[in-house]
Amino acid sequence: MSIPTSFTELFHLTHPIALAPMGGVAGGALAAAVSNGGGLGIVGGGQGEPEWLDRELAIAAEQTERPWGVGFLSWAVNSEIVRNALERQPAAVLLSFGDPGSLAEPVKRAGTKLIVQVTDVDEARRALEVGADVLVAQGGEAGGHGGGRATLPFIPAVVDLAGGTPVLAAGGITDGRGLAAALVLGAAGALVGTRFEATPEALVDEFTRNAIVESGGEGTERSRVLDIARNVRWPSRYPARTLRNAFLEEWRGREDELEHDESAKERFHHLLADGDPGAVPVWAGEGIDLITRILPAADLVRMMAADAEAALTRVRPR
Repeated sequence: MSIPTSFTELFHLTHPIALAPMGGVAGGALAAAVSNGGGLGIVGGGQGEPEWLDRELAIAAEQTERPWGVGFLSWAVNSEIVRNALERQPAAVLLSFGDPGSLAEPVKRAGTKLIVQVTDVDEARRALEVGADVLVAQGGEAGGHGGGRATLPFIPAVVDLAGGTPVLAAGGITDGRGLAAALVLGAAGALVGTRFEATPEALVDEFTRNAIVESGGEGTERSRVLDIARNVRWPSRYPARTLRNAFLEEWRGREDELEHDESAKERFHHLLADGDPGAVPVWAGEGIDLITRILPAADLVRMMAADAEAALTRVRPR
């Protein structure tokens, strides 16, 4: 059972599902499991920390013979980091959050497929200019960092702009119905993040897994508070959607004050080191209501694909 699209044909996949390269979450084991399930697993390379990246890319390469990829934050890495990752021969490199220009060149030169995630139409145009083989249209319902466009109207806008370039939908997609909706809107598949946090292969602790299963979309919020508290240099145009917690509640609307309050940041880091649930960021999208149990990643890929096919059949019976 499969749904062939231009994305599955490009990577010789069974299912039009890709793993979002969530930093600190999407390690080699999770990426391999998604690929073994018939999708495209993508390791979250983030800011390119060498020791972590070497270990996790090796795990991905060892645990699957199917295509897999690695993702980086365009604002945080340089060409050398990308070139080093390319030595592991990933099938794809995904770039997000920032101008992909200088990083795209070594990917294209290596003959590796370039995926670029975009959060607005201008970013989509730029991705096409640098030769992206696949675009990811990420809506603001996504967990973690993102832009402000709503997923539903943003997908077809990027699809129309992209022409024949495959587009993946992202942002609040957590089950087969969401995948089916993305396909109806013209996407060639979906990039899924939060749903894969609730898997045994994800590099998260039990607190995070349980919080995702037990929470709802109304408990999420887009904010810069936790980035400021962590002293992370994320561009301010990309706030992060997380579950609300006590620290976020305390500092909501006081971001400028927090920027200069070193004692508050120090207190946050102590709380974080202690695993205090009032401070620990839980990256989660609005589709979290639909996550009710922990499943192995490969099984999840197959289940989402089967549910998407069933949903499409209900809409247009054969």
